[in-house]
Amino acid sequence: MSRAGLMSVEEAIAALLAMAQEHRLQDSESVLLSDARQRVLANDLVATLDLPPWPNSAMDGYALNLTGWQGQPLPVSQQVFAGQAPPALLPGTCARIFTGAPVPDGANCVEMQENAEVLDDASVRFTQPLREGQNIRAQGQENRAGEVLLQAGKRLGPFELAVAAAQGCTHVSVVRRPRVALLSTGDELAEPGTPLKPGCIYNSNRTLLSHWLGALGCEVIDGGILPDQSQLTRLKLEQLQQAADLILTTGGVSAGDADYLGQVLRECGKPLFWKLAIKPGKPLTVGSFGRVPVIGLPGNPASALVTFGLLARAYLLRIQGVDDVTPMSFEVSVGFEWPKAGSRREYLRSRIEAGRAVLYPNQSSGVMLGASWADGLVEIFEGSTLQMGDMTRFIPFSELF
Repeated sequence: MSRAGLMSVEEAIAALLAMAQEHRLQDSESVLLSDARQRVLANDLVATLDLPPWPNSAMDGYALNLTGWQGQPLPVSQQVFAGQAPPALLPGTCARIFTGAPVPDGANCVEMQENAEVLDDASVRFTQPLREGQNIRAQGQENRAGEVLLQAGKRLGPFELAVAAAQGCTHVSVVRRPRVALLSTGDELAEPGTPLKPGCIYNSNRTLLSHWLGALGCEVIDGGILPDQSQLTRLKLEQLQQAADLILTTGGVSAGDADYLGQVLRECGKPLFWKLAIKPGKPLTVGSFGRVPVIGLPGNPASALVTFGLLARAYLLRIQGVDDVTPMSFEVSVGFEWPKAGSRREYLRSRIEAGRAVLYPNQSSGVMLGASWADGLVEIFEGSTLQMGDMTRFIPFSELF
């Protein structure tokens, strides 16, 4: 537990991942490669063939056999293009060969065309020293049949899908999509496209989170906007927990009189933790209602962004079987000063300019525009100050998506 009785970021992530282990999704489905991007592999992908399936040429050039060859020019006995199955190389000859073409049986070297001279009689003289195996990609150089290429729990991006395609796969077995009920709370929220009443704002969190959930392979159940009423809050949670693997909410989790979501969860559900040593995002609330976990994000847009990206994202990946849920980050020199140490871990919207991290001028938790301007989040630890040029951790937004 960190200062002032608030839970630390590390403790909160550990608690969320422990909860995720209890709710790991077990069902899988077979989907087309074209539909598998950002899905999570349910079973190991095992190679069914050697890759490459046969020795092939890495160059445009000439294939020859060095055994017993004395360096004399060689006549060309055949041409071999990619996609052909060539006959064996005739002894005492060479073959004109092109990149990716199978190397004929009997050849043990390929010389690039730049180091070969075609003589007047159409024979070929080789101008540089040669060695056996030169410019030949061996059969099984990339993998052998039976090898595990991708382990279960791997998130499938373009590279992983290309690996599957190279094995001739048309489908892969993936973990079923988590069903996430997305619920916004607050009398002040209005739907985009509707008239904006006095004292109201348009709901941007649902747009942010629905797209983000889709990028993490989730199916979104739209719970709409919930008014600030205790009984309606209880009824809505009862309804949503029937169909969802997770209820994800925004707003209503602080300590105000109208923050009914947090109240209902603490009174009628099973709270796991509430209030983190994080800025923005302190009121994050996690627990369960009935059989379903609930992650209650703060309502301020930047707070929702930070807590979803650093905590809810990790939970959603882990229930799909992803082991490494820590976003990649790197150390960066700061182009700003941070003279006052805080009691909470701070995540500041920042971008890299001239090799240094600079801050968006307005770090208010209610400002979303800074995220569009930024490349990621700068992390400042509790009790820390920074001077110009000091090093700190930078988490790119690209990693969180």
